[in-house]
Amino acid sequence: MESKIKGFMDLVKQRNQYEPEFLQAVEEVAETVIPYIANQEIYSGKNILLRMVEPERVMMFRVPWVDDSGEIIVNRGYRIQMNSAIGPYKGGLRFHPTVNLSILKFLAFEQVFKNALTTLPMGGGKGGSDFDPKGKSDDEIMRFCHAFMSELSRHIGHNTDVPAGDIGVGGREIGFLFGMYKKLRNEFTGVLTGKGMSWGGSLIRPEATGYGTVYFAQNMLETKGDTLKGKTVAVSGSGNVAQYACEKATQLGAKVVTLSDSSGYIFDADGIDVDKLAYVMEIKNERRDRISEYVKKYPKAKFFRGERPWSVKCDVAMPCATQNEINGDEAQSLLSNGCFVVSEGANMPSTPDAAHAFQKARILYAPGKASNAGGVATSGLEMSQNSLRINWTRDEVDEKLKKIMSDIHDSCIKFGKQDDGYIDYVTGANIAGFVKVADAMLAQGVV
Repeated sequence: MESKIKGFMDLVKQRNQYEPEFLQAVEEVAETVIPYIANQEIYSGKNILLRMVEPERVMMFRVPWVDDSGEIIVNRGYRIQMNSAIGPYKGGLRFHPTVNLSILKFLAFEQVFKNALTTLPMGGGKGGSDFDPKGKSDDEIMRFCHAFMSELSRHIGHNTDVPAGDIGVGGREIGFLFGMYKKLRNEFTGVLTGKGMSWGGSLIRPEATGYGTVYFAQNMLETKGDTLKGKTVAVSGSGNVAQYACEKATQLGAKVVTLSDSSGYIFDADGIDVDKLAYVMEIKNERRDRISEYVKKYPKAKFFRGERPWSVKCDVAMPCATQNEINGDEAQSLLSNGCFVVSEGANMPSTPDAAHAFQKARILYAPGKASNAGGVATSGLEMSQNSLRINWTRDEVDEKLKKIMSDIHDSCIKFGKQDDGYIDYVTGANIAGFVKVADAMLAQGVV
C-alpha cells in the first residue's frame, strides 16, 4: 500500500512540483483514501482520485486598478474550478499578499471534500488575489474589487460558480464585488454569498464557520460523555472565524483565554468574556488595529509579540487563523499541556507532523474539512434562500447549521471509527467526502 501511495504522489509531484501547500493537502487525503479505494471494486481502474486532484479549470488574470495617488497598480487574480460533480463550484475568494496558485489549489481541493460533507449540492472551487486590503482606503478597495469582478464575472454564475468571502474578503468586499457583477450581468442573483441582509444575505452566515467549529468540538466531546462547559480554550486568529468561535464557546460555558494576529497573541487568564470580545471586534472590525491594543484596555492580560498561542495550557485548541500554523513541536507542546481536543477552524492549520502527533496521541482531532464546514454550509443555505426568495429566521438557520455539523460528525464516525472504538476523524472525513464525489463522477462518465 505504501508503494501505491508513493507512486500516486510521485505522479502528482511531477505535475505540481512547485506547489507545496497543494501537495501537502493531496498527500493527506491520499494516505487515507487510497487504502479504501483498493478494497472497493467499484473504483478499480477508474483513476478517480487522480481525476479529483486535477482542476476542471484554472483561470489566472491581470487586475489593474488605480490607487488614491493616481498610480496604476497591477495585481494577479485567480479562480480555481476544481470539481463540479455534485453541484456548481462553491468556495471563497482570498485577498492576501501570500495568495498564489499552490495555496488556492490546496484550498479548492479541500473545498471539494468539505462541500461534499455538508450533504448540500455544491462542488468545490476557490479564488482570490495577491491584493492586500490592509492599509487601503475604502475607495481603493472598491476600485480593486470592481476591476477584479470585471474579469471574474465572465466565469461565474448562480448555476455555475458561486464565490464567497475568505481571508481579506468580508462584507465590504462582497458588496463591491456584487455591485459590479450585478451591473455587468444586469441580473440580481445569488451569485455571491456573504451578502448583506438587506440584499440577499442570510442570518448566521458571518458567525457560521466559528459556530460550526465549536459545534463540532461539542459533538466530539459528547462521544466521551463530556461537554465544553468548564473547558479552557485556546483560539488563534482574531478575524471572523476566531471571533465567533470565541463567542459560541463562551456561550456553551467554556473559557477562551487567547486570540492572535500576525503580530502575536494575547493571553487573558480570566477569559475573554462578552464585553472583552466586543472590544476585540471594535479593534479588528472597526479600527482594523493590532490585537496588542487589547492589553491597553485590559492590563491583566499579556501580549506575546511574534508568538503563537500553542504553548498555553488548555483543554481545547481551535486554530482559526491560517494554514500550517501549528507545527510538530507546537503540537507536542499542546499535548504536554493537557490539550485533548483540537477542532480546526482554519483550512489545514496543522502541518503533517502536527496532525500525525494528534492522531498518534489519539485525542479528539477534527480536520478543517469537517470542523470548519459550517461556513460553506450556511453559504449553501443562503443560496437556497436566494433561490426561494425568502429569508429564514436566525433560529431556523442556526438549527440547520447544528444539524449539518452533527451529520458531518456522523459521517466521520461511519468511515473513521476503528475496531477499538477510537474515531479517526481525518480518515472518516476524507473517505466520506471522497465517496460522495467519486460516486457522482462514476455516474457521469469520463468528463
